[in-house]
Amino acid sequence: QVQLVESGGGLVQAGDSLRLSCAASGRTFSRTTMGWFRQAPGKEREFISATRWSGGNTYYADSADSVKGRFTISRDNAKNTLYLQMNSLKPEDTAVYYCAASNLRAARLYVEYDYWGQGTQVTVSS
Repeated sequence: QVQLVESGGGLVQAGDSLRLSCAASGRTFSRTTMGWFRQAPGKEREFISATRWSGGNTYYADSADSVKGRFTISRDNAKNTLYLQMNSLKPEDTAVYYCAASNLRAARLYVEYDYWGQGTQVTVSS
């Protein structure tokens, strides 16, 4: 079992930055893929980015032009924590943001992730 707890969401203005954190505990291994997703009201859950605990193989959604260059995924293995740095936030970034864990190497689909956090709300006002 893997337990994931997100934090760092909130209400910000357009152009602001936020850093989301995801604290992981339980059976995490170097081969575990950790990902960030978001879900806006009335929309499907959208993949943003993922990375391996062991390092390398960091990737972003192919269709994530809207976040490319603004969002950066990182991790701190010593703290068992995954991060998502979000800069130049826009109102369309408003969503619940989730972190998730997968045993698959290049997981992108939400069905490929086995463990999920409870989500953290990010609201960006214009």
